[in-house]
Amino acid sequence: MSIVVNIDKLILRKMTSRELAEKSGIAEAKLSILKTGKANAIRFSTLEALCKALECQPGDILEYSEEE
Repeated sequence: MSIVVNIDKLILRKMTSRELAEKSGIAEAKLSILKTGKANAIRFSTLEALCKALECQPGDILEYSEEE
């Protein structure tokens, strides 16, 4: 079981990772960790900044999957 972070799917349509980092105020390194699934946690403030920058809901970014 795992949580999948779908940032790549969302930014493909809108902007580059660098643009997302600038717009959200989140470091590119932190975005990379989230995108690769290596993050163990995400702060609500980070999730809020991503949602605001991508104009989406938390459920658009995070997804539960039973496959690993």
